[in-house]
Amino acid sequence: MDLHNLHCIDLDQPRHTGFRQFISAWLYRDNHISLLVDPGPLSTIPILLEKLHKLGVSHLDYVLLTHIHIDHAGGTGALLQTFPDAHVICHPEGIPHLIAPDKLWQGSRKVLGTLADTYGEIVDVPADRIHFEEELAGGAIRAIRTPGHAAHHVSYLMDDVLFAGEVAGVHAEVPGGTYMRPATPPRFILQVALDSIDRMLTLAPKRMVFAHYGLVDDAPRHLRIGRDQLILWVRGAVETSQSDPDDRESELMDWLLAHDTIFRHIFELPSDIQARERYFLGNTFKGMMDYVDTLSPAEQKRLLSP
Repeated sequence: MDLHNLHCIDLDQPRHTGFRQFISAWLYRDNHISLLVDPGPLSTIPILLEKLHKLGVSHLDYVLLTHIHIDHAGGTGALLQTFPDAHVICHPEGIPHLIAPDKLWQGSRKVLGTLADTYGEIVDVPADRIHFEEELAGGAIRAIRTPGHAAHHVSYLMDDVLFAGEVAGVHAEVPGGTYMRPATPPRFILQVALDSIDRMLTLAPKRMVFAHYGLVDDAPRHLRIGRDQLILWVRGAVETSQSDPDDRESELMDWLLAHDTIFRHIFELPSDIQARERYFLGNTFKGMMDYVDTLSPAEQKRLLSP
């Protein structure tokens, strides 16, 4: 892939602390194809349209959705009002929720509270514009189901670049190297998430786009970090499972800071982005802890093995 044809479009939310370099859409355009990955929420569609206009984009062949969470796909229906010929590609399980999004919207409000209102309502996508295909553009793009972060998660491989959504979690560059953490909201199942990362490793992409956030070289290295973190964080959830319920999250946080050298870079993030990360950590912790609590003592013990 010619990276000169790939553009990151930031979709910042200045009303919320640290919501910069977090949500983004990715445009790829050459002489043969024009596509957009994850158009973002309704509230940032005006920003997206302005930047697409400045880039001279008048047509989109595809809108590729890694998953249907509101911050990734909520504005898809509104985007189609400007690009009505675009084909929206989505996991089959997510399609009904975007065609009739009321349940998805109510679920978003329940989980995110006022943040969902900031993102804006989810606009319905016409049924004849959304479908799923495993090969697009004559095989130039592969869509691979990668459940873990969500049951309806899809990653896309185009040439040597993997649009990985949240399959390997959240990423940021810091002065000390790389910050990453899992993105495992309920309902999380460890083996399902590991299997998805393993399939991505088998593909051996050269570069990878994190939905949150950025393009990285050495995709296999980052996938392996994400894989190792999933195992380590579940182990931490087991180690702290007997904590007082009121203290469990804080004890898990302390355990991770002691054992995960990549996550420890959280303190090198700018203060506002660090606050944003702490906001979302509760959801990740809940996914981990809920999963561990479903396991038998014998299954938990196996997870403690190196």
